[in-house]
Amino acid sequence: MSSMSRARVARRIAAGAAYGGGGIGLVGAATIGLLLAEVQMAKRLVGNGHSPHPPSADGVYGWSIPRPSGAGSGEEYASLAEPHLRLTMLGDSTASGQGVHRSRQTPGALLASGLAAVAERPVELRNVALPGAQSDDLDRQVTLALKDHDRLPDVCVIMIGANDVTHRMPPTRSVRHLSAAVRRLRTAGAEVVVGTCPDLGTIEPVQQPLRWLARRASRQLAAAQTIGVVEQGGRTVSLGDLLGPEFEANPRELFGPDNYHPSAEGYATAAMAVLPTVCATLGLWPAEEERPDVSRREGFLPVARAAAEAASEAGTEVTAAMPTGPRGPWALLKRRRRRRLPTPDAAPAPAPEQAV
Repeated sequence: MSSMSRARVARRIAAGAAYGGGGIGLVGAATIGLLLAEVQMAKRLVGNGHSPHPPSADGVYGWSIPRPSGAGSGEEYASLAEPHLRLTMLGDSTASGQGVHRSRQTPGALLASGLAAVAERPVELRNVALPGAQSDDLDRQVTLALKDHDRLPDVCVIMIGANDVTHRMPPTRSVRHLSAAVRRLRTAGAEVVVGTCPDLGTIEPVQQPLRWLARRASRQLAAAQTIGVVEQGGRTVSLGDLLGPEFEANPRELFGPDNYHPSAEGYATAAMAVLPTVCATLGLWPAEEERPDVSRREGFLPVARAAAEAASEAGTEVTAAMPTGPRGPWALLKRRRRRRLPTPDAAPAPAPEQAV
């Protein structure tokens, strides 16, 4: 599907989500019967490996970051008394880190450590993501994230969409739930970064034609998610191709034991793509890098076209730009350079209310 065609479909889905329209099927009903055999085969092959419950990574990261040069005696290290940045993870098994065994291997821990290193401040991580969650669980998760009014998150990262595709949730409904979650978080004062639906066409055991349809459905949903998120004041980062060429080239390295969830290396790849956008939302990225770089094919586009292009390229960021233009709202499309992440602490420090 061309980017222009994907843009039209994404615009229709997002419009249906915004105005309460009916579902727009990602896969035609007549096709479903032809795919039943493939679906059953995929279910037998995917997920037979051991996939442990994701380890808890909640806590404070970066609490021993060296202070800037010139700090007074006895002030060599930042402490738990430093004002923390608060990062909350929401979404499904990808956000929770299912498939790895150590807390420091989860995307939340990786992002918290990276953010702490850039900000030179401790980062308190809270993860309310639920393995197996679909977008209709986001309302519950947002309520948990905003429960403590004295410790609201500064930035939230949402990774959602894969289960919506596999459970055939209507994309208009999926986008409606995601948009509502972003709106609630933004109203509460949190910045929001959404890692859009990954490319399910890269799961190794899935065969054609289901593989092609899964890829098409994933990218359509990712583009529609981008429109909905940007319209609510959030930013998106495409995860599609991170589970695309790189995962296809290194399936044994980048997929976990169940052949479905990413491995530690796979989560690190995704976190490296998301971290620059998380930092940018908090004003922590160099100002010169916020300007579009023509040599990297960055620039201002109608939001639907930007969404379609982002769905096809890993790590591409889309954020709101001009509220209106010749073809509706416009967005800034950026292809940020990935940055190597610091190794998280083996065990995060307890959160302030848990400290003794």
